[in-house]
Amino acid sequence: MAKKRKKKGHGGKTIATNKVARHEYFIENTHEAGLVLQGWEVKSLREGRVQLKDSYINFHQGEAWLIGSHISPLLSASTHINPNPTRQRKLLLHDYEIIRLQASVDRKGNAIIPLSLYWKNKHVKIEIGVGKGKKLHDKRASSKERDWNRDKARIMKNA
Repeated sequence: MAKKRKKKGHGGKTIATNKVARHEYFIENTHEAGLVLQGWEVKSLREGRVQLKDSYINFHQGEAWLIGSHISPLLSASTHINPNPTRQRKLLLHDYEIIRLQASVDRKGNAIIPLSLYWKNKHVKIEIGVGKGKKLHDKRASSKERDWNRDKARIMKNA
């Protein structure tokens, strides 16, 4: 009987990804966190109206906050709610995870960046990564390597 393969990644339906993060940072490790949202935000996420490009994670009074993400409100949003698309959203992490992430930022000078937003069992989860910033020559080298791998795959396909 064949062995079952373990799934890589989060296994949920992806809502949005932060493509700039992998270009700008070396991602050392990743964590999964929950996200505290309002009702209109969940409806907007179902339509994919979110942007993580300029967002980052900050710590304040022992809590982790997602700052700079943009969730556009729907046109049919309720009239008694005043939606703020760029409000700070609280991340749901255990205390030991927050302490570990905060220590990696303080000691090593890393940054904590949101990588993707996805559904997992009717809940919205965010994948955050601890990363170190890339220099310009590192970005060039990684793009060269990506181009070479693409060309190599093309050559192997034709051969």
